[in-house]
Amino acid sequence: MPVRHPPAHILMTADALGGVWQYSLELATGLRQRGLTVTVALMGPAPSAAALAEAEAASGARILPTGLPLDWTAERPDAVLGAAAALARLARETGADLVHLHAPALALAAFDVPVVAVCHSCVATWWAAVGEGPLPDDLAWRARLAAEGCRAADSLLAPTRAFAEATRAAYGLSRAPEVVHNGRRWREAQPEAEPAAQPATHAFTAGRLWDRAKNAAALDRLAGRLDVPLLAAGPVEGPNGERFAGKHLRGLGRLDTARMERELGQRPVFVSLARYEPFGLAVLEAAGAGCALVLSDIPSFLELWEGAALFVAPDDDAVAAEAVRSLLADPDRRAFLAEAARARAARYGADAMADGVLAVFSHLLGEIRSRTPAKPLSGAAA
Repeated sequence: MPVRHPPAHILMTADALGGVWQYSLELATGLRQRGLTVTVALMGPAPSAAALAEAEAASGARILPTGLPLDWTAERPDAVLGAAAALARLARETGADLVHLHAPALALAAFDVPVVAVCHSCVATWWAAVGEGPLPDDLAWRARLAAEGCRAADSLLAPTRAFAEATRAAYGLSRAPEVVHNGRRWREAQPEAEPAAQPATHAFTAGRLWDRAKNAAALDRLAGRLDVPLLAAGPVEGPNGERFAGKHLRGLGRLDTARMERELGQRPVFVSLARYEPFGLAVLEAAGAGCALVLSDIPSFLELWEGAALFVAPDDDAVAAEAVRSLLADPDRRAFLAEAARARAARYGADAMADGVLAVFSHLLGEIRSRTPAKPLSGAAA
């Protein structure tokens, strides 16, 4: 049973453009189950009213679309600082006891309560993985704000040790962010007859295909080497104008949760050749569904999945194609790796994530409360 916490109100930021959305809803659910009240300040483009209502019902959180710009799509530094100031006002207006930010740059405001910032990703570490030379000017000012925000926050979190250390090094921090793995809430076991079905004879990938970090170009080359389809779920055009157009991938577009579960439920061979992935929720979802994994050998994937996946160099599509073919041709090895991935995914559950985040919250809230003099009882002498 979840450990309950003395009542507290958490203001959490989120965006609906990627994995942060699922992370935020899973975390909000877990915190609600542990006795906290959660308000989600949704930044950037909002989903449909129906999708928001469904998210509120599922998580138990109040979701407020703010229209505030995201730190990575804002056009100027003052837009990010203005968003941070607006969040500080919202924290006061909603009576929040603690603020949980999904981007450190948003900590650069006069918050009256403790601030926890999660380092989901950042432009400095992203550029180190996908770019060449110094940071372009448009990314350099974002990196400066992120560095200042890391120092302004009361606590920093990261989803893997690899990314925590990369963040520390990128911004010259005196200590790395605390590691709390991302997690998913797994469904109860399905009827015994269902897992006995043969897994699909195709490959599958998912992510923001327009993002150079996902390395869709290598996936497209890989698809051209296979004699089975490589299905690709995810948007091909980003809010920043980036776009991907492939020749061989079979694009499915953006999938809702139910459709994604159906695709993964077929247990295709799941492939990610990402050059940069601080955690990788799509990989986690695939592993939880019982998919065998072929992954790039980047530090975060090795940390999370070593012993439970096949690893290849991110741009070696020839070796990746051979790995996929070998799994399709060897049912026993594929089944072994699929079960290893499923067992590993069980470590990264939503309860473990919520407990890890709650421990950080409890420490900060305890510090604040210990410094706050108790109010005299009504009628007692001041």
